[in-house]
Amino acid sequence: MTLHWCGTGLSSGPGLRRLIDAGYPVVVWNRTIANAQDAVGDIATDIRAYALDALTKALQPGDVAISMLPADQHVPIAKACLGKGAHFVSSSYIAPEMRALDEAFRERGLVSQNEIGLDPGLDHLMAHDLVARYRASRVYHADNVISFTSYCGGIPRIPNPFRYKFSWAPAGVLKALRSPSRSLKHFTELRVSRPWDAISDYIAPLPQPEAFEVYPNRDSYPFLQDYRFDAAWKVSDFVRGTIRLKGWAQAWDGIFRTVESLEGAPAAEVDAQLNALAAELLKENSYAPGEPDRVVLFVSLKAERDGRPVFHETWAMDAWGDARGSAMGRLVSVPVSMAVEAVLNREIPAGVHSAPHDPRLVTRWLDQTRRLAQYLERVDHLA
Repeated sequence: MTLHWCGTGLSSGPGLRRLIDAGYPVVVWNRTIANAQDAVGDIATDIRAYALDALTKALQPGDVAISMLPADQHVPIAKACLGKGAHFVSSSYIAPEMRALDEAFRERGLVSQNEIGLDPGLDHLMAHDLVARYRASRVYHADNVISFTSYCGGIPRIPNPFRYKFSWAPAGVLKALRSPSRSLKHFTELRVSRPWDAISDYIAPLPQPEAFEVYPNRDSYPFLQDYRFDAAWKVSDFVRGTIRLKGWAQAWDGIFRTVESLEGAPAAEVDAQLNALAAELLKENSYAPGEPDRVVLFVSLKAERDGRPVFHETWAMDAWGDARGSAMGRLVSVPVSMAVEAVLNREIPAGVHSAPHDPRLVTRWLDQTRRLAQYLERVDHLA
């Protein structure tokens, strides 16, 4: 059995190192060998230039391929795994093309484990835990009104005038601004074309409460089913979104206007302009060597009866870069490495999956995550 870790970018190092340190046989694949050498050359013994055909030839039955590459590479690698009898793991969202492979993975007894990084990943585990706790509580009742929020973001530990620093691909950050979202607010579907049309304030339940700005992200609706909300539940609010430092919207106003100006432009032109803008922004807003980043995540479930809260708990996480490296790197890649071990231990069933519901895995992985964050607590607002 060999682990094939593909991609050694900003969010890969800690999880990759964890697997190598544990003694697993790991082949590291990266498009640029020099970059991989810089990232893990002190510990990795087998580094190769990534190409899909080369990876496919190297795969053997029972191997695990881990894709930390751009999203367009996940499905081709997963298909290669199917052809060679190997498992697949990725931190990314499940694309429709990946979902379509579910039956094939099941038939072959293979696992495609996705959505097991930070967001998506840890946020899913927290949601599963809260829903299970609510169902098991004495206040659970069909007439309760439910509100759910989940906000995650990477932000600078030391705030800068731009109110943001890039901890992952800057072009990806800008392109995400062009994505519409769908969420539920006050029992009504809320569709938003661009994030800046739905920014609101959020007071985070940290030991020292802190104000942030938040906005809906992507399509929240599919996660009603994934988080096992009953169809009969009276759900008032359900939103998965992004969190930013207070003042972010004002600092980024010019960026928003630029993105708006690209509406209707050919895709190639949009990509070129956003890539150029990303490169320019990165010069002034990248992390200096040793400068700490910060990751915050808040997942909350509230139930009300007759206008009064009867259940209200929030998973609250605050983490920042330290001697172990960046918070983003730890909180994306270490959960990925946990999932790899779970696949090897046959704790994940065959098929295409997002983060597991299994309470044993949820509890174990959240307990292990406590070591990765400076603060991680489940807050009971009614205690």
